[in-house]
Amino acid sequence: MVKVSIVQMKSSLDKEENLLYSLDQIKESAKNSAKIICFPEFQMSFSPSTQSNEELYSISEPLEGNFVSQLKKSARENNIFVVSSIYERANSKLINNRQNQKKILDRNLYRVYDTVVLINNQGQLISKYRKLHLYDALGFKESKKLLAGSKLFTPVSSPLGKIGTLVCYDLRFPELSRILTLKGSVSLIAPSGWVQGTMKEDHWLIMCKARAIENGVYLIAPNQIGNIFCGRSLVVDPFGVVVLDMGNKEGFDIVDLDLDRIDVIRKSLPLLKNRRHDLYKIV
Repeated sequence: MVKVSIVQMKSSLDKEENLLYSLDQIKESAKNSAKIICFPEFQMSFSPSTQSNEELYSISEPLEGNFVSQLKKSARENNIFVVSSIYERANSKLINNRQNQKKILDRNLYRVYDTVVLINNQGQLISKYRKLHLYDALGFKESKKLLAGSKLFTPVSSPLGKIGTLVCYDLRFPELSRILTLKGSVSLIAPSGWVQGTMKEDHWLIMCKARAIENGVYLIAPNQIGNIFCGRSLVVDPFGVVVLDMGNKEGFDIVDLDLDRIDVIRKSLPLLKNRRHDLYKIV
């Protein structure tokens, strides 16, 4: 059994406040013997629609910045694996416009990556994942502020076995979860900022359960609460059983997950084995 901590938080506009809250969740989760802690999307800061690109960019940090450095330090001190999220600052290029002898910034200025960082219990940043699918749907347009990633995630070792990561809107694209599974993931972690709205909670529950069932994996989906978000952070087992639904609670919950259950379910419901490799290929 592996003790997993899932954090459901209401990120404020204050990055430092959110960092202190995150460090406290790490410390308390470790005290309760958790081996891995999973934070939601937008952990670093809430970004309201009224916030400008420049304001969000000023909040963002490189991977070597203070936010990740403090998380790494806490992971090491508390002997816990951390799955976290940040606004990662992109490197904008200066382009020389010879016609008017002015330097203009490229079109990506003041846009940032929505990035998941994975830190092991020794405080080492072992991987990162930049959200691939930006939420340009249902009245939102994340691409105005965010840059999409361009690389698939390669699963990494963790206390939960090989894990794959995806972010929020990525859940609506089943091929991504399947690719992560075919690459060896036995658990999928999906930090999210799932927005409230008509049928949105239904979609959230259905897709989290579907991604777990169709791949025979644990699906761990920590979500934001408050502001415009619906909460209901979830842990779903490989058979679609909802192990945890945090409702509107803020803070962390710890669940014990049995990794042997993955093999048991995959043996009795061999969806991966029964695929028609002769007719289609995912990768």
